[in-house]
Amino acid sequence: MCNFICHEKCLRTVVSYCSSVALQLIKNPVAHTWSAPCLIKRRYCCVCRKRTDEAMSVECEVCEYYVHVDCSDLAVSDCKEAATYVANMESANTVQYHHMREGNLPKESKCVVCRKTCFSTECLAGMRCEWCGQTAHAVCYRQMDKECDFGVLRKIMLPPMCLTIPRTELPMEQLLNISSHDQPQSLSSPSKIQVDDVSTSGEDVKERDDFEIIRVFDGNNSYRLQISRNIVVAKHVSVQQVRDAALRRFHINDTPERYYITQVVGEVEEEILEDPVPLRNVKRPEGKRAQIFIRYYDDPDKDEVKVYGGWLRKVPVTFCGISVSKDTIVQDLITEALYHFGLDGAYWNRYNLIEVSLDRGVAERTCNPQENVLQLVRNLRKDSLRRYHVVRFYVQEKEDPHDHAVFVGNLPVSLAQRQYERILLKLLGAKEKPFTAIGPIYFEYGSLIITFNTPKAATAAVQKLQSAIYEDKKLIVLCLPNVQPQMIPKDVEPLLVLVNVKSGGCQGTELIQSFRKLLNPFQVFDVLNGGPLVGLYVFRNIPKYKILACGGDGTIGWVLQCLDIAKQDAACFSPPCGIVPLGTGNDLARVLRWGGGYTGEENPMDILKDVIEADTVKLDRWAVVFHEEERNQPTSSGTQTEMSEQTMNNPEDQTSMIIMNNYFGIGIDADVCLKFHNKRDANPEKFQSRLFNKTQYAKIGLQKMFFERTCKDLWKRIELEVDGRTIELPNIEGIVVLNLLSWGSGANPWGTSKEEGNFSKPTHYDGLLEVVGISDVSRLGLIQSKLAAGIRIAQGGSIRITTHEEWPVQVDGEPHIQPPGTITILKSALKAQMLKKAKKSRRGGTATTICFTQPHPETSDPLSGPLGVPSTLGDPHHGKTTPDNTAADSDEEGDAFL
Repeated sequence: MCNFICHEKCLRTVVSYCSSVALQLIKNPVAHTWSAPCLIKRRYCCVCRKRTDEAMSVECEVCEYYVHVDCSDLAVSDCKEAATYVANMESANTVQYHHMREGNLPKESKCVVCRKTCFSTECLAGMRCEWCGQTAHAVCYRQMDKECDFGVLRKIMLPPMCLTIPRTELPMEQLLNISSHDQPQSLSSPSKIQVDDVSTSGEDVKERDDFEIIRVFDGNNSYRLQISRNIVVAKHVSVQQVRDAALRRFHINDTPERYYITQVVGEVEEEILEDPVPLRNVKRPEGKRAQIFIRYYDDPDKDEVKVYGGWLRKVPVTFCGISVSKDTIVQDLITEALYHFGLDGAYWNRYNLIEVSLDRGVAERTCNPQENVLQLVRNLRKDSLRRYHVVRFYVQEKEDPHDHAVFVGNLPVSLAQRQYERILLKLLGAKEKPFTAIGPIYFEYGSLIITFNTPKAATAAVQKLQSAIYEDKKLIVLCLPNVQPQMIPKDVEPLLVLVNVKSGGCQGTELIQSFRKLLNPFQVFDVLNGGPLVGLYVFRNIPKYKILACGGDGTIGWVLQCLDIAKQDAACFSPPCGIVPLGTGNDLARVLRWGGGYTGEENPMDILKDVIEADTVKLDRWAVVFHEEERNQPTSSGTQTEMSEQTMNNPEDQTSMIIMNNYFGIGIDADVCLKFHNKRDANPEKFQSRLFNKTQYAKIGLQKMFFERTCKDLWKRIELEVDGRTIELPNIEGIVVLNLLSWGSGANPWGTSKEEGNFSKPTHYDGLLEVVGISDVSRLGLIQSKLAAGIRIAQGGSIRITTHEEWPVQVDGEPHIQPPGTITILKSALKAQMLKKAKKSRRGGTATTICFTQPHPETSDPLSGPLGVPSTLGDPHHGKTTPDNTAADSDEEGDAFL
């Protein structure tokens, strides 16, 4: 069934369950989120245990589960249970257990019990916890402490016990904000012809006359859809052999005597196959294979049904078997199950019976209290035996602590609330409001939140809105998780991860998958699917958390801008923000020590460790106010008076504002930036790497140097004021106003020389801006090559630039053509807190101090304390990290100790 191989002497140590029964052994099923089918290197299928690079395979984007497409029928729906909160749960009484997964361990994994290597490149071996990452041998992992503490990422992990998700018919991709892929549908196409165990030879069956290929249906539904599986059997076999071959083909692990075989006669009739030599009596339609059914001997008067406790709290058993008769209804089944679970069956009306199907995922249906249970079970068997064996019945409380909030985006911007309500009612086809509340509304982005009372209403609305189009735009519709902040430990600051998968070289796809596997997947969001506002809304009730923005400088600015909008109704007013630089310039990331660009070789685990250890610093932010001068000059005095009155009455019509975090430019640098953006917008598929982007910058610069000096004499055609004082400009073609000492991918136009004159040493939190002049394109290239600096012009807290013609300008790398008028840069009241990566030398020093002055209290071996490994197998906290040695697992600390 599953190709499991071991020595005979090792049979007593086997802990792996056969894939034919593993699906029936999990307690709470959680659907996997499959990637697109491909050849996955250096991994093993979790079902057949063979290499995944031998056939098309898929992987779960949330956990370390790999499976061949052809093996997907036996994939166990045991993904990480990332939302486990139920009504009336208390933080002090909750325990998080390890979620162990067999095989596909990281290289050089060590067993936390015996400390020996436990990974293998030869087969599926070893065990790993999907939450804390601890690894162990299959023989040793039973000795591990059952309780999981999330390992080194505990301080930023969003615990599952504080999350709820809607238990609806929506797929997991929708709940996780993941772009859906085609699910592996191995049953939807005819199965490959395989020689069954009944055959006695490995020869090609097509060349032999004593074997026959038969189509097998497991129920009426599969016959209606013409979805069958093929068995190859010898023509002289008995009925029992045909039956056993069919059961194996459908992976039904049950008593064979309970089943029998019938053949299809006509359209709807069946005929039981009987010995001797049953295949001689099988009817074979002209040009088609013989078709048979595998059926179950039903007892018309009674049956036994397994009922699971699942998400009920403090249930002593996982499931109970209940005998049902032809008069038993769902209400009676719930009452009987509650007594078995130690609950009061008199309150059956507080519970629902949920039919959960594990066939290629997880699908749920709420049963009617008056539904006949015996008839329900018989209908399931008659429709599909395979599906019947993967269907479970769960008792679930009706009280739902989940806040059924749905995010709707891509609506028109800046409308009134009533207009948004009319649009939603029209799209939902409802006369009355199906939702209980609307808001908050993010008018600037055309996005809003609608809330429903019941999961059924929320599911129906999501399914309608997903296919809706308004003003030629497809709506973005997301069903959001709900956070219970009282369940988060006081020393935990969950990390909100926001990834722009298209920034720079489009490296965010692999990064977002890695973060979903390392953290709770519900704390990782793709900003291209709804923007940063989705994640910020989910985290709105958390009093203290951090943000990790993965993208370029534009993405960081977008996150900070959305944070300004969302924090008005949030419990945490200003969460600190770290950066993973995915863009081309990444100047803010350089200043905060996060590097010049993510290359793909960095370990995502190390990035998260750096976030935990990072320092919180302030970042000045500035308001760039653009005010256009009057364009039309009136011809008469009366008209002139009328125009001036209109301008005074509506000054905002000609005024706009942009928040600046990094720098502002006017002239030659903005002109080059504008040309680059125009080329990228025309052919976005070509601009997929930082190297190509920078070569295009250089190419545009050379064109400007020799053929297009459009910014010549800039110094004569604009006026500059700094802190109210007019500044005389030198002979320059461009001006750059700096908030950071990093510009144009790490260059420093201000220079690194000592302080000159009245200029003080600049920082990104001193409340001052630095004004630098660029003489020409050649000097621009030297500055970007870090071979020269610009011309220091001024330093101050407010800048005013007056122009009498249109000029190219750019704010944080976003360029446009600005008409004549005034440009004023003022200190913004909006503040930002950023995370600055700690220096490696400081981390090493911390480790050295721990090694020598604060040894682990539970170990006597001096090497075991700083490395976080216990000295004895009996240590109940083996492999855990304490607050005193959080950083002690890195290579740097080991080197420092040695």
